[in-house]
Amino acid sequence: MYLQTVRQRARRSGATVLSSFIDAVDWDQALARLATWARLRESRYVCLCNVHSVVTAEQDPAFHEVIAGADMALPDGAPVAWSLQQSGFPEQQRINGPDLMWRYMRVAEELGQSVFFYGSSEDTLRQLRQAVARQFPTLRVAGMMSPPFRELSAEEDQAHVDAINRSGAHVVFVGLGCPKQEVWMAQHKGRVQGVMLGVGAAFDYHAGTLRRAPVWMQNHGLEWAYRLASEPRRLFKRYLVTNTTFVWKQGLKMLQGRF
Repeated sequence: MYLQTVRQRARRSGATVLSSFIDAVDWDQALARLATWARLRESRYVCLCNVHSVVTAEQDPAFHEVIAGADMALPDGAPVAWSLQQSGFPEQQRINGPDLMWRYMRVAEELGQSVFFYGSSEDTLRQLRQAVARQFPTLRVAGMMSPPFRELSAEEDQAHVDAINRSGAHVVFVGLGCPKQEVWMAQHKGRVQGVMLGVGAAFDYHAGTLRRAPVWMQNHGLEWAYRLASEPRRLFKRYLVTNTTFVWKQGLKMLQGRF
């Protein structure tokens, strides 16, 4: 696994944020890679990495391997993109899950590729289907599936894999939340015959069941603050711990690099 990861990185441009390698690519490059992999029906997975992701990877060796094994690890969080800018990629943009999913659906529609949605609730998927149909009327939606909020049996898991593969989907959007979606994609690489993208809360945002932060907050790296204000009980501990850890460790790493 380690040697495979080293070979992958040798062909990729990027930098290490905390202990996770993050790809330095722009929107066009990211979309082009996805389109090529999807056209070839390759089994690959893409992680959208925010502060929570890289801090979790720093603290959990198993999750670190999941991120390291990704075919692309993109800077979803603004602080992660800023870290790449400080590491020799001054033009690096934030490439977030909700926008990547929406942009790629436009590409898939133009190329005649089909997409599958795996995650969230039945109600959210129903509303998402309506939103997608309005915006992308000729997009081929191969299927949607809301898995139960528990661990699946081996038989259930195989049934889900079979359903996705039978659908002929080129791209599978996975909305199970971090770190569950990243672990699921890593476990299913080689089994799901398509490109898997872990897009977090994108299903809810585009279905309209969860409000997204205003664009100015997104552009200034404050989307986390909006989410915290929306769900303080659930997110307070996460943001308090992960944001503090990220600022301290990444700041220390940058200082060590300069001196």
